Amino acid sequence: MKDATRTVREDIDEATGAITTPIYQTTAYHYPEGEKYRYSREANPTVLELTKKIVELENAEMGVAFSSGMGAISTSALALLKPGNSVLVHRDMFGRSYRFFTDYLKNWGVNVDASNPGSDNIIEKAKSKRYDVIFVENITNPLLRVVDITELSKVAKERGSILIVDATFSTPINQKPLELGADIVVHSASKFLAGHNDVIAGLAAGYGKYLNVIDQMRRTLGTSLDAHAAYLTLRGIKTLKIRMDVINRNAEQIAEFLEGHPKVVKVYYPGLKSHVDYEIARKVLKGFGGVLSFEVNGGQESALKVMKSLKLIIPAQTLGGVNSVISHPATMSHRTLSLEERKIVGITDSLLRLSVGIEDVNDLIEDLDRALGTLY
Repeated sequence: MKDATRTVREDIDEATGAITTPIYQTTAYHYPEGEKYRYSREANPTVLELTKKIVELENAEMGVAFSSGMGAISTSALALLKPGNSVLVHRDMFGRSYRFFTDYLKNWGVNVDASNPGSDNIIEKAKSKRYDVIFVENITNPLLRVVDITELSKVAKERGSILIVDATFSTPINQKPLELGADIVVHSASKFLAGHNDVIAGLAAGYGKYLNVIDQMRRTLGTSLDAHAAYLTLRGIKTLKIRMDVINRNAEQIAEFLEGHPKVVKVYYPGLKSHVDYEIARKVLKGFGGVLSFEVNGGQESALKVMKSLKLIIPAQTLGGVNSVISHPATMSHRTLSLEERKIVGITDSLLRLSVGIEDVNDLIEDLDRALGTLY
């Protein structure tokens, strides 16, 4: 089946014949009818349907659902790493992910190395020594650097490293990291997968030998997904393919518009030929995604003025929904980074991150043009 079919198709409920997955809103199950279900923190029928869906979309052996994207990341890392192990990440990633690795795991006794931005940098770092785990975002947040997963996975296999790819920005529609050689793929399903800014959820998929260990850690930590959130995520995934088709197209047109705007200094979008990773993006992505970042004339005051002047695009610290949202990374998603860390990554005070939705692209361009016009 193609992705457009996979996203929509659901199994018929055996008990009732329902054509959509029911919400099994229960804490426990009658014992001893079976070993599959005992307690919903461990296994819930609605949640398991969601894990089956991510397995289908990522062509994986096994999937696990979590209470959030950070739950997926932290649980996976804690399951696969122990004090004395080493992990490689990159500096230009979601601020909370970076803090988890460089603060918590380092304090727990894990050796954490961080490469500078750029696919070549992390590949060279991965070659320098053996890491137990390599964790990357395939499209980084918020400067949209694209990692060559195909080449990095070759190095990981040569070194015996487990490669985990956060594919939140690409979704399975634009890239399937497991097919490029990754061992595990994680998603903040709150974003494009659920797609409506109304649920917090995380997903992981990959080889069973790793996902079984991760699943046991999830059951222990309690980073389990609620049945209603799983239902909302399943419902959102049904329109994932058609949403991403529109979002990819809208984002590309907006990036081109912003690149030619006199009040915009620089645009970061992998679908632009001016992007440093354009050739890598063409190689490893089927679509360039719905997130772009841009710097405006002036500093933080100018960026915030543009953000607050928008009428249609919503200022909010999220992304991946049907409606377009904009944020100021320095004071929002990456506020936990120090000034020096933001400087290394390239996050300036004038940088704005835009998550493009499914609205009419001309309305979005008009809104941006009007807001940018408020700058001197």
